[in-house]
Amino acid sequence: MRLILNVIWLVLAGFWMAVGYAVAGLICCVLIITIPWGIASFRIANYALWPFGREVVDKPGAGTGSLLGNVIWIIVAGVWLAIGHVITGIALCVTIIGIPLGLANFKLVKVSLVPLGKEIIEVP
Repeated sequence: MRLILNVIWLVLAGFWMAVGYAVAGLICCVLIITIPWGIASFRIANYALWPFGREVVDKPGAGTGSLLGNVIWIIVAGVWLAIGHVITGIALCVTIIGIPLGLANFKLVKVSLVPLGKEIIEVP
């Protein structure tokens, strides 16, 4: 079931959301000082391509640096990526088959706003 959901996700929403994260990551990596945000953005782009069967959890040991970095991320790119997830989630929830995909999009809003101090793990 995860494979089917991931393939449908990839076609309907995942590719475009991953492109958005990749563009944000490229912009962050071009500006040398924002490379940590670029790396986090690429990590989330990978998750946005294939989200079912994986989960985002808090990274142990993430502290004040992650908090300050997340505040900067929200201002620069997080709001726009979160808006993209909300709009895509609403559009997917219009159809019955798209409801699980829309809910997955809403789940990604949280990580799009605060990506630092998070890690992606496989769900058994």
